[in-house]
Amino acid sequence: MEFSKLLASLSASRLPAGLTGSDRRGRRSRPFYGWWIVAVCLIANLFGNTLGLFGAGVYLHVLIGTKTWPTSLVSGAITVFYVTSALLLIPVGTMIGRYGPRLVFASGAVAMASGVVGIGHAKALWEVYAAFLVAGTGWACLSTTAVATALAPWFERYQGRAISIALLGASAGGVAGVPVLLFGIENFGFEATTTAAALITLVIVLPLCWLLKRRPQDMGLLPDGAEMERAAATASKPKWSRREALRTSALRGVMLCFAIGMMMQIGFLTHQVTLLSPILGTSGTAATVSATAIAALAGRLVLARFADRINERKTACAVLVLAAASFAIMALFRAPAALAGGSVVFGLTVGNVTTLPPIIVRREFGAASFGAIFGIASCGIQLGTALGPSFYGLLHDASGGYRLPLLLAAAMDLLAGIIIAIGHRGRSHSST
Repeated sequence: MEFSKLLASLSASRLPAGLTGSDRRGRRSRPFYGWWIVAVCLIANLFGNTLGLFGAGVYLHVLIGTKTWPTSLVSGAITVFYVTSALLLIPVGTMIGRYGPRLVFASGAVAMASGVVGIGHAKALWEVYAAFLVAGTGWACLSTTAVATALAPWFERYQGRAISIALLGASAGGVAGVPVLLFGIENFGFEATTTAAALITLVIVLPLCWLLKRRPQDMGLLPDGAEMERAAATASKPKWSRREALRTSALRGVMLCFAIGMMMQIGFLTHQVTLLSPILGTSGTAATVSATAIAALAGRLVLARFADRINERKTACAVLVLAAASFAIMALFRAPAALAGGSVVFGLTVGNVTTLPPIIVRREFGAASFGAIFGIASCGIQLGTALGPSFYGLLHDASGGYRLPLLLAAAMDLLAGIIIAIGHRGRSHSST
């Protein structure tokens, strides 16, 4: 009940009556079903990111600490995780658009659970790679692309808010997931913890998948609870093809900017536990990682509140510059306070670097074209993202520490901020 109240307060504030299920006379009816889709996406994204995005750093730390494998080789397995996910994003978007999200999300939960069990029980390096490949399949079905595509038919005017709320699951997973994983591993062992995490994921996510519907029209509803006139106007908007969109500097700039930003971000998150542990210890590292995730949650909450009224490109530039500053702080000042403070500042940017790309693509290319265009955009972004763990791992091994990769990450984020700031908008077909 508390969760439903929180979701309702976020989704309903300052929205037209239609979004909360009221009719034209202002009489109150049941909530718009689209917000239940948001809730399911939030929970699925929570588990996907707890065991995938944030879990990868925990697995890396444990495998490096308990095996004799070099950091760069284990980091390569995590790169496989992201490459696999990236290559599946286009078919994931297509399948959700054609058949609906139910089967995709359910398959993602099964694949993620299987991959996590495999990581926990791996005895050889090739088994680690195989397990991360399976987990990458699961993450493709539960990550931002899947969530944004599942929500696309349900929201038009308030798509920014809907996506932002659904992606709060990633931050919530970081707040709760990493401490729980670290606690379980320390007290019950790596194998037992990964097995339990997989079972919990299946028990919770699989039943919720049956609540997912393909589009509001199948239930006799309209996007946002909109009136027929506005829905007809939206439907009449022309579509972009993938080839047309890729010819624009707008889409190419988004792909390049966020490929860089996500590469630096994911690389840091993957190595954060290993970076912090020698100086902060186990408890200090767990607290700092949780604080990073709390900061990410706070940043996402702010974006959720203002997502439909901001200049998305200027916001993205500011977020990337802030991330660059946090990397520079952690590279130049190795004191515990600087590492903890830099991590928290970085956390403010984490969720928004993930959430802003679908908002920008949706606004600049329109709702009707979103599934096809964002599928190819997110594939390009995640292929860049996949290089992040190896970027940090190889530079760490070559330089003997994390100062060099952090300084280069700061420079790359500044470059990404420039790219998105000077980018040109596409020929918008958006209804918003």
